[in-house]
Amino acid sequence: MVDPDDIETITFDSYGTLVDTDAAERALADRVDDPEPVSRLWRARSLEYTFLAGQVDAYEPFYEVNRHALQGALAAHGVDLPADERDEILSVYHELDVFDDVRPGMERLREQGYDLYVLSNGNPAMLDSMVAHAGIEDLLEDTVSAHEIRQFKPAADLYRHAAGRTGTPIDRIAHVAAGWFDVMGAGNAGMDAVWVNRDGGPWEPFDGDPDLTVPDIEAVADEFEG
Repeated sequence: MVDPDDIETITFDSYGTLVDTDAAERALADRVDDPEPVSRLWRARSLEYTFLAGQVDAYEPFYEVNRHALQGALAAHGVDLPADERDEILSVYHELDVFDDVRPGMERLREQGYDLYVLSNGNPAMLDSMVAHAGIEDLLEDTVSAHEIRQFKPAADLYRHAAGRTGTPIDRIAHVAAGWFDVMGAGNAGMDAVWVNRDGGPWEPFDGDPDLTVPDIEAVADEFEG
């Protein structure tokens, strides 16, 4: 359980939590006969590459990781696109649609006195465009990027770095994320871990449960009103 009285700062994951990555599939639709499996593999490979990067000392900015993942997913499905078309597909990450509940939920949390940050694998340029396109600049204190320490989630050092950047003891931060690995990473590092379960699916049967499960960001504000 999360005790709102113990929380000073709330950090939010970006992709899949605040903005909808399904646009990636739509970007593929004009160029790929069956975009769904390509999009699914693209997202999976992107995450797998970030996990691998921390183990084999192969860090690259997240945009480049995404580039490699897209190329791999296309190749796995026998699709050969020129580099300029791959770049056009990849650029969708600069203009992903924000979920409808994000701004009203974050406004309420801000009114309740919490400092709000984005904590993301995205490199700074990606986060700048994501925040601007989502229209939430005025609600955030700042963004914290994995690029700052060249380590991706769920590395504990990234969450500890975020605590330092926000000036908040790590046990007084709640991290809000849709990705199960991100929720586990935040909890392991000492944050309260909030899972945004937008599709109502089951939690992963590994390494304990989230401190709080909600369907969207407005529900976070409901829970934190006390």
